[in-house]
Parts: sequence; structure tokens; C-alpha cells
Amino acid sequence: MNKKSISSVLAVSVLSLSLGGQLFAAGAGFGDLQGVTGQEKIDSLKSEGLVKGVSATMFNPQSVLTNAQGVQFIAGGLQLSLAAITFEAGKVPTAHDLFPAVDNKAWYAEAFLNASLNGVDIPKSVDPSAKMTKEAYVSYLMQAVEKSGNLPMIKVVPAAIADEDQITPEYQGAIQRAIVRGLVPLDADGKFRPKSEITRAQAAVMLYDAVEYLKQQPEAPAPSAPDSGDQTAE
Repeated sequence: MNKKSISSVLAVSVLSLSLGGQLFAAGAGFGDLQGVTGQEKIDSLKSEGLVKGVSATMFNPQSVLTNAQGVQFIAGGLQLSLAAITFEAGKVPTAHDLFPAVDNKAWYAEAFLNASLNGVDIPKSVDPSAKMTKEAYVSYLMQAVEKSGNLPMIKVVPAAIADEDQITPEYQGAIQRAIVRGLVPLDADGKFRPKSEITRAQAAVMLYDAVEYLKQQPEAPAPSAPDSGDQTAE
């Protein structure tokens, strides 16, 4: 074998090893989930490209969820987009139009836009950097599940929640539906603990369960496009 042939073989070998390493890295789980409850679920979301970490290999599971991270989880995990939405005169609002505290150049801006225009009722005054409460996350997640899955309305027999008086009224309906649909359990004391902070790991596990729930639902007719008149910026 001449020098040129040897060089070609070596080049192919190096390229193969390089590509193999990249593919392995892309499919590998996060490196900081050892002993974390729901590790398999979080790694599954990563492998499907439905959730991102703070880096390619780190998820930071015990960090408390922020509003920006929570909305990103929901919009990304349920693959919310503007593809099926039409806008009056083609005028698409920006995230900053809808939420003054959201910078259009921020990494989470698209998620806020996609979630809001797909029916997730996020307060206009939201602070992206603030900690997200459990009641807010569950409410947003349930709304997104119902919209993205075009789920039929169900008659809810309200679950007995020991600390129901602590739930913000506008979140109550979505939380009840999430409990009835089996997406969110109460704790051993029958409490929901609505004002508690949740970790990134806990939020990701809820997201995984929501995604799996949708996979089990019969295919529903495509939802009609939202009224374009409601989609323009104020």
C-alpha cells in the first residue's frame, strides 16, 4: 500500500472516530443526574430533543425553576409553534409586545411567544427571572397539553385538596384537571402545595408524564386556527 492510500485510510478512520464520538455525545444522557428521581425520564426527553440542559452534558436538576425555564420546558417539550396560526396582514407580534419584561433577543423569547399564542395564559407582567411556583407551572403545562392535544373538555369531579384555599383562583381549574387526568399527584397529606418552588428535575418529570399522556390519547381532529384578530400586538 502506498503512502497516499495509507493517508486516506487514516483520514477515514479519524473521521469515523470523530463522528462516532459526536453521535455518542448527542445520544448520551446528562452527566449530573446520578441518584436523581426521574433520571430515565429526563434522559429520555433529552434523547428526543424535547428538553435542554444548562449545557450539553449538565442539567442542573436541583436548581429551582425560573419562569423562563418553565415556559421553555413547556413550549419545547410539547413542540408548540406558530406553524398553524395565521396573523392579520401577516403581522406577527414579538415576545416583547406581549410581555414587556421579555427581551426579544433572550434565549427564552421564542418560547414565551409560542406558548402564549398557543393558548397558554401567561400574565403580561411576568418576570422571566423570577422563580416559578408549582401552581403556575402545572397550570401552564395543563393548558398546553389540552391545546396541543386538542383534548375534549371533561366534566371534573373536583379532587379533595387539603390546601385548596392556598391555590390562586385562576389556576384552580387547570390544576384540578391535571390531578383528575393523573398528571400530577397530591402528596401524602393530600396537599398540592401550590406556592412551593419546584426544581428543574421535578418540572422535567411532569413534562415527561404529560408528553406520554398525549401519546396515549386517540388522534383528535386538528383544532381550528385561532381568530387572527386576537393575534395582533396591542
